[in-house]
Amino acid sequence: MVQDPSQYDVLVMPNLYGDILSDLCAGLIGGLGLTPSGNIGEGGAVFESVHGTAPDIAGQDKANPTALLLSAVMMLRYMELNTYANKIETACFETIKEGNNRTADLGGTAKCSDFTNEICRKIEAMP
Repeated sequence: MVQDPSQYDVLVMPNLYGDILSDLCAGLIGGLGLTPSGNIGEGGAVFESVHGTAPDIAGQDKANPTALLLSAVMMLRYMELNTYANKIETACFETIKEGNNRTADLGGTAKCSDFTNEICRKIEAMP
């Protein structure tokens, strides 16, 4: 996985190994603040960001909301609400790409609320 992650399309494993690999993969794409996750079973599904609660920055408007938003995108796709999923995903990626409202973990100085407000502005401007 570390040497050549491109050889895998899907990984299926028990929860513990999934947790370990998701943390490893987060490092390959930029960090835990970007990493969504989904656990899909026969009778239901749960979608959440890979990272924990980050108590060291709780209540300080510093957290990167991307992982949570992309987890919501995964949930919307699971629910076959692709139009909504695509809008949120596009707005997230455009905001990161532009670089004006990146949170500290992405090398910026924006607050979580600044980042989120920019995403909302982009969604509102979409057809």
